[in-house]
Amino acid sequence: MSTLNSIRDTFFEECEDLMADLADGLAKMQSGTTDPETVNAVFRAVHSVKGGAGAFNLTELVAFSHQFETVLDELRADRLKLQPELMFTLLRSADHLSVLIEAARDGVDVDTAVTQNSASALRVWLKPDSDTPAAPTSAAESFSFAPVTVDFAAFEPVVDLPSAPAITYYHIFFQPTATLFSNGHEPALLFADLARLGTLSSVIDLGDLPAWEEFDTTVPFIKWTLKLASTAAVDQVRAVFEFVDGLCKLDISTSSDPIAELSHPIETPPPAPQPSSLREAAVAPPAPIAEKPSAAAKPTLASSQMADQHGPKPTLRVELDRVDRLINAVGELIINQAMIAQRVNELPVTTDTEVVTYVEDYRLLARDIQEAVMAIRAQPVKPLFQRMSRIVREAADATGKSAQLLAFGEEIEVDKTVIERLADPLTHMIRNAVDHGLESPEDRIKAGKEACGTIRLSAAHRSGRVIISIKDDGAGLNRPKILKIAKEKGLIPQDADLVEADIDSLLFQPGFSTAQKVSNLSGRGVGLDVVRTAVMALGGRVAISSVPGQGTEFTISLPLTLAVMDGMVVSVRGQTMIAPISSIVETIRPSTSEVHNVGPSSKYLSIRGEFIPIVDVASSLGIAPTTTPSEPPLLLLVESENQSQCALIVDEVHDQRQVVIKGLEHNYRSVQGVSAATVLGNGQIALILDLDAIAFQRIPPEMPTEPSLLSHGG
Repeated sequence: MSTLNSIRDTFFEECEDLMADLADGLAKMQSGTTDPETVNAVFRAVHSVKGGAGAFNLTELVAFSHQFETVLDELRADRLKLQPELMFTLLRSADHLSVLIEAARDGVDVDTAVTQNSASALRVWLKPDSDTPAAPTSAAESFSFAPVTVDFAAFEPVVDLPSAPAITYYHIFFQPTATLFSNGHEPALLFADLARLGTLSSVIDLGDLPAWEEFDTTVPFIKWTLKLASTAAVDQVRAVFEFVDGLCKLDISTSSDPIAELSHPIETPPPAPQPSSLREAAVAPPAPIAEKPSAAAKPTLASSQMADQHGPKPTLRVELDRVDRLINAVGELIINQAMIAQRVNELPVTTDTEVVTYVEDYRLLARDIQEAVMAIRAQPVKPLFQRMSRIVREAADATGKSAQLLAFGEEIEVDKTVIERLADPLTHMIRNAVDHGLESPEDRIKAGKEACGTIRLSAAHRSGRVIISIKDDGAGLNRPKILKIAKEKGLIPQDADLVEADIDSLLFQPGFSTAQKVSNLSGRGVGLDVVRTAVMALGGRVAISSVPGQGTEFTISLPLTLAVMDGMVVSVRGQTMIAPISSIVETIRPSTSEVHNVGPSSKYLSIRGEFIPIVDVASSLGIAPTTTPSEPPLLLLVESENQSQCALIVDEVHDQRQVVIKGLEHNYRSVQGVSAATVLGNGQIALILDLDAIAFQRIPPEMPTEPSLLSHGG
């Protein structure tokens, strides 16, 4: 039974990949790509789901996927033409197929009426007298076979075979000039392109090579005589040398007679990775030129497999628990390395002893292992973003609006745990954008906009964090309405006079909602406070920006991983703390003239023609100052996700090191201005500062501080 369950789990894991392929194909078709390969890829995804579902007797899933693939089969056979209405049906069918898969995986039932409606929407596109088979009523029926009699005598023998294309033998003389190399060209890459046209062999002429004492590395002395047997036209051969025209001596002649094979045939190398820039292309390493042991030698199975680099890379499915245990072990390894380094530093040894060298090697090795393990957990956000497309369509149907999702940065990789725990808050925000952000089609047309609203979902790496943005092109936040509702609900005093940023932050208050009535999407008072709580549990933050009439953007800032980070060890009022290096721009010890007092308590740093606010970390954390500083403080210049800067006062900077992140929520509780904790090499617990929360977020006066937690070094 356990084996069957394991196979069943594997099927649903494969369904995730199949649904991702289905979403990709439908997105291409929606954008206008209707080539046979795209349509076939979509058909194969649905057909594979049907086949696997039949093996586990998932009747409802088999029946619907059969109906789905029947329509796709009509489309790929050109008996149906892709039009907006059909595209709408295909997208909604893919959404319902995902619902059926999830229900089958979780063992829950799906409303039969909904499935019947979705199947009916597909049958509309099939002709009543179509020869397409009816949907199977059972899983076993989908795998039934009937014997077929084949009359081989009816087949005519093939007598006219197409003649093989004529082979032309090219004799090529090639001598580069110094300008060819200075422009970043490489002969080996040219020869590799030639080898892809046929069978290439070469002879190197070293006759002009001078004596060693007269050798000039800036002058090329080598000449090549190349012989190519190919079916390519002469224009294709010349095109290989198109970009070095005038930078070499080149002569190409042809012959129809076979040529003698030379002693150094050139193998076709696997395709090199494409350079990401022109400069990278200019300095790309030359392709390898290998020698064959014999012209008649046949490649072995192993060598042919190694040479075939065109297929997908092999993968290995591993249970997430095993990876988690490995990550925890690596975290303990890093802590152990820090403790050993601490002890070695306390010993009376010089820095050039072997022990110090071994400890440093240990540190580098631990870091390499940590980065490799983190790469295992890193996954692109593409599957999560694809799921949001379905959420947008469902929310649009529920609200009677027209909406589309545009996704950017789907290749950005994030820790798998972050992706899993981000799904619910992101779903809530997407629904919120459709329900509250976008106007009705009629209102959008009156405002001079497209009837269909657009939601942009993007991901990007910035300052060692991943930034996810949800932006709609709706009417923007109605701040007077938000302020009025907040006062009616007693969330703020009646005489409160708030700036725009403070009004926007009211959306995150528990129980706040602008919905006039309860619906499937909103109105129950469970609002963005749930989103903020979930994001903060991941060590992240949520920010809002809105322009009336143009839309609203929510920005989620998250750590790339939840396990290890690079930090700067600092002292704050005698307490050792960790400041994430990803947010630190530089450390500054300003002169007295560079620090300016503004008002009774505010200070600003004058640097490079700008005035940057100064924030005392100790005061933000509720630690009372012991003495008045007599000299300018030591400052950490930090930068937030929105590119604003702030200078944080610390007492001292000790070291830079890699630390293991330990969450506070499960062991203590969330602390304002603190994101997590870690264990130092001497066994001391140090708090990891949330620099953005300290520098750029207001701490309400009634917010309790944590003097007991801070006064004992963690």
